[in-house]
Amino acid sequence: MLINELSKRTGLSAHTIRFYEKSGLIKGKRDESVKTNKYFHYDEETIEKLELIRDAKSVGFTISEIEQLMDAWYNNKLTISEKLAVLDEKLLSIDERIKQLKGMKKMISQFKEDVIKDDC
Repeated sequence: MLINELSKRTGLSAHTIRFYEKSGLIKGKRDESVKTNKYFHYDEETIEKLELIRDAKSVGFTISEIEQLMDAWYNNKLTISEKLAVLDEKLLSIDERIKQLKGMKKMISQFKEDVIKDDC
């Protein structure tokens, strides 16, 4: 499939797909039998990878982390326990971020109270 169909099937823009390709997260293949264009073609595995990228980004993984995850996942470099350890580490990171955000929220609420009381 070409990038437009890939975009429709994944819900990602062609620009985003090209970014992931330039980042090395996915790879298109050229049809060597076609000499009139240099279009990349994508397979079903690319859809799976893009869904993994989208899901990983939505829960806070960085592009660098996703690259490491995909390399390990798709090349079977990690055991199940190692995969679980990676996910546990991300959960701890998210918990720490939640703690930071709660602290920020508390501070902003205090600033708001100060403004209401005309203390600042």
